[in-house]
Amino acid sequence: MSEKVFIDTNILIYLYSEDEAEKQDISKKVFDKYACVISTQVLNEFCNVCIGKLNQSVEDVESAIDEIIKQCTVSLLEKHNIKQALQIHKRYGYKYFDSLIIASAISSDCKYLITEDLADGQILDDKLKIINIYSEDNVKKYLVS
Repeated sequence: MSEKVFIDTNILIYLYSEDEAEKQDISKKVFDKYACVISTQVLNEFCNVCIGKLNQSVEDVESAIDEIIKQCTVSLLEKHNIKQALQIHKRYGYKYFDSLIIASAISSDCKYLITEDLADGQILDDKLKIINIYSEDNVKKYLVS
């Protein structure tokens, strides 16, 4: 069984955006190699960006959501995630919504948080490693078998 990784919103955006072919290809490789987990927060952020910034139709976004849900385990946000996010914010200084993503990843027992935005290589609570999957070194280390 492949390792569980938590997917940040930006990975999904690149997967469904046609602006950055190289990042889209890397994102596809993540989904091929790992058991991917997302949260309802990630799905909501994805919808917001696709409709607002990318000008995609609601029908296209619905279709993308259906595909994503088939490929990923979806973690529901619970009250303990909110409290944990506040502690992560306090301890590490991340913005609240980033802390909520981190809390969801930890609660889902993911080994890695795959993202582009946070501190690459940082290990949080001795449980979760942040990976900027788009760096050349990380592509070689985490995606090339």
